[in-house]
Amino acid sequence: MHYVIHCLDHEGAVEKRLANYEAHKAYLTSAPVKTVISGPLLADDEETMIGSCFVIEADNLAEVEEFNRNDPFAKVDLWKTVSIRPFSKRVDNR
Repeated sequence: MHYVIHCLDHEGAVEKRLANYEAHKAYLTSAPVKTVISGPLLADDEETMIGSCFVIEADNLAEVEEFNRNDPFAKVDLWKTVSIRPFSKRVDNR
C-alpha cells in the first residue's frame, strides 16, 4: 500500500532543517519502508524549504507512522504539522 506523508515546518525553521538535513537523508536510505518519492515542499518563491512530502510503500499505517516518528526531522521537532494518509496511485505517465 502507498501512503502520503505531508509535513509543514514551524515558521523560520530553515536553519534547523539544514542542520539536520544530512541525518535525514541518511535515515531515508536506511529506513525499513520503501520511499517511492520524496522531497521538500517549497514556499511561493520556489526556493525556500517549508516542509516535506513523501510517498511511501509499506504494509500498514503503523509502519509508516513509526518511520515518520523516527525521522531525524521529527526528533528535532522541525514539523509543525504532519498528515499521513493512504494513497491509491492511479496514474504515472512519466
